[in-house]
Amino acid sequence: MDVVDGLLPPEIARRAEDVGVAKASMPVGQLLGLAVLAGAFIALGAVFSTIAITNADELLPFGLARVAAGLAFCLGLVLVVVGGAELFTGNNLVVMAWASGRIRTRQLVTSWAWVYVGNFLGALGTAVLVVYAGHHRLGDGDVGLQQWAIARAKVGLDFDEAMALGILCNALVCLAIWLTLSTRSTAGRILAIVFPVTAFVASGFEHCVANMYFVPVALLTRVLDPGFVEANVPEAADVTWGGFFAHNLLPVTVGNLVGGVLLVAGVYWLVYLGPRRRAGG
Repeated sequence: MDVVDGLLPPEIARRAEDVGVAKASMPVGQLLGLAVLAGAFIALGAVFSTIAITNADELLPFGLARVAAGLAFCLGLVLVVVGGAELFTGNNLVVMAWASGRIRTRQLVTSWAWVYVGNFLGALGTAVLVVYAGHHRLGDGDVGLQQWAIARAKVGLDFDEAMALGILCNALVCLAIWLTLSTRSTAGRILAIVFPVTAFVASGFEHCVANMYFVPVALLTRVLDPGFVEANVPEAADVTWGGFFAHNLLPVTVGNLVGGVLLVAGVYWLVYLGPRRRAGG
């Protein structure tokens, strides 16, 4: 089956429900391992995106530079979907199986919790490797400056602003995952991912798992290469672990949940699966 003769939306909804049951029933060890992979995959997309946008404003207009960053970031979700991994934001669609009564609340929450932890470990581990590799010194240190600019911008968001950006982001991410369920071809899945993911990055929306890399990579540079930070980033004190958790990761995670659970999974469940349940079909 290819993207041309793929599943229709009602069939995608039933497939999403079946996939949700499978994900919620997965053994914890397997789930955690695949979640670590997803965190690393999204971090690799973030690494690529950082490179793409470094000094891009010197060559490209703002909009095109943002699109370039978005296209590069698509690598992360392509690896997750095609390679096979468990991503917290995409797994918000599992709630459709819960709404249909096919999985219990405890299964849903436990699955999300393990995936979130695994995503954080994968993203953080990748950040450690990137810093040890001296990635921040590429381009005469311009890559490191770009990392810090991204981290400062994210930590500097107001709570409600970060949450709103998180809602918008995961609506697009879950729509990308929704579209990949319509096809079993690799090309179809990649094509389904590219436009929604490029759109959310180019628009400056906030993704909690991506931020598990974007902010820690700057903070870890301060720990592992303090000389670079002292010489090049006078505003480094603005970025702290506490600020990251309170002003970015928490509101963005809440926003991602709202965008994925309510605006995508909830709406599609009500339209395609809710009536069937009420009718006893």
